[in-house]
Amino acid sequence: MSDYLKDLRAKTGHMPLLLPHSVVILLDKNNNVLLEERSDDGYFDFPGGGIDLKESAEEAAARELKEETGLIANKLEFFKLYSGEITHYVYFNGDEIYGLDVVYICRDYSGNLVPQLEEVKRLSFHSLDNMPEKMSIRNKQIVKDLLKHLN
Repeated sequence: MSDYLKDLRAKTGHMPLLLPHSVVILLDKNNNVLLEERSDDGYFDFPGGGIDLKESAEEAAARELKEETGLIANKLEFFKLYSGEITHYVYFNGDEIYGLDVVYICRDYSGNLVPQLEEVKRLSFHSLDNMPEKMSIRNKQIVKDLLKHLN
């Protein structure tokens, strides 16, 4: 959590906040997607996180990918923007958010796959036809939209 968000939470408590996020759909050469199993709730998620002050959505996507997976995005392409009820989330500590989620596709990347142990239990590639059930409503929608986009 950024210092800005910590300060904001100190003033607002757990009340719902609208927060911008960047998300990366990382595809391998067979169109398998990289998912991380979250350490906090065990859900499977795409790499991503909050956009910091003065940071562009694309910069945040690249930073979050590097932090959470060890991989460097050589090229990101805008995919879709998600907002509203589909992005509602209540964290284990009671913090409530609605996201404004900027989603990118990354096919061109480099580096070694290394999970960020504070947030990520494990990283694994999954076929779009065989995704884990334990995913948020938003992530299930992203998968549906991605299947349409790729076909």
